[in-house]
Amino acid sequence: MSQNTERHRLDVAMFRYRVIAPLIDLAGPARMAEVRRLAGKAWVIPGTSRTRVAEGTILHWQRAWRRGGLDALKPGPRSDRGKSRRLTVEAAELLISIRRDHPELSVRDVVARAEQTDGFSDPVSLSAAYRLFHAEGLMTPERAPPDLRRFAHAHAGDLWQSDIMHGPKCGDGRRRRKTYMIVMIDDATRIVPWSAFAFSEGINDFLPVFRQALLRRGIPGKLFVDNGSAYRSRRLDLVCARLGIALIHARPYHAAGKGKVERYIRTVRQRFLPGLEAADTASLDILNRRLAAWVEGEYHHTPHRGLEGMTPADAWAAKALDVRLVDGSVDLDDLFLDEAVRKVSKDRVVSLRNRLYEVDTGLVGRKVTLRFDPAAPPGRPILVVADGEDAGQAWPLDLNANARVKRDNAISFSSIDTDDGED
Repeated sequence: MSQNTERHRLDVAMFRYRVIAPLIDLAGPARMAEVRRLAGKAWVIPGTSRTRVAEGTILHWQRAWRRGGLDALKPGPRSDRGKSRRLTVEAAELLISIRRDHPELSVRDVVARAEQTDGFSDPVSLSAAYRLFHAEGLMTPERAPPDLRRFAHAHAGDLWQSDIMHGPKCGDGRRRRKTYMIVMIDDATRIVPWSAFAFSEGINDFLPVFRQALLRRGIPGKLFVDNGSAYRSRRLDLVCARLGIALIHARPYHAAGKGKVERYIRTVRQRFLPGLEAADTASLDILNRRLAAWVEGEYHHTPHRGLEGMTPADAWAAKALDVRLVDGSVDLDDLFLDEAVRKVSKDRVVSLRNRLYEVDTGLVGRKVTLRFDPAAPPGRPILVVADGEDAGQAWPLDLNANARVKRDNAISFSSIDTDDGED
């Protein structure tokens, strides 16, 4: 299977996981209500112009994920390829009639009732029925007022909230630059798994903070974020999917759901930032050590009104019995690597971030996936994957070393290093 096809299958699987993630810990009427909400949303679906996902499809994806995880969500070949999927006029009229007479029925039940009608023999797919009802305006649900109830999870690790705060200017060795504080907070206990300042707010700054939070406080069931660029990253999608974390994005312009992390940010502005001195912002490392000391030494041990007077540290001790810790089965170093697809040139070279790397000769002309740590020193080798299999490492190109290598099919240097002038 080609690299592009495999990447598309993984993109589709991660999209399907994003759809079903809110259902992971729901059951009964609450689950079906959420399924209906998800089916009513407009989605950007990889590889198609369609924007809706049927209720039955969502439930099917959830069952597949429970059986086989992320790999079970990868698409296979279509079972109906080459067959007509267009509704006949008679079938469409019957479906519309049943839908209008029985608006309380689900689309699946409407199709089942149509297929039980005497004289009806046309096969009907759920997707075709959904398209028909959308086109006829028969899929518009009654609008309920928004549910803005306050909530609190019972157990530590059930839900983390994350956000980014604009911070003070800090020295970077040459000048002073604006900083951004990236933070995660546990919903049930108000514990801060990890928080740190960075010079930007992109995914390469967010993931190291997320990794430290996982190491220190375990793996959450859900991660609730906004719609910033760092949170709309394929890398974050993949990390969460591999760890079984439901990545949930807040609705645009509806910040009420992130009240706890915003309350923490307000506390940082009121109690941490005013105490900073010039020496505390001399470098990013000093500023982050100062922040960590304040979080662990003061914030975690201050009684919190939202915890009925308990401190976050005491709440964590009481509610963290079932936190899923990072153990030997989870390789975070591998999980947090970035990926890029490249084609190997005839001289066994690939380019990555304006640097050239050499790979094994057997990969010449093939597309490979390079897996690397964006924060690693530029001279470090990077991992190479070909057709889903380990293909060794790519090393930084060393022209001088190559000039001293004896080649089996010797080529004279005069044939590859000619003078530009005329004889």
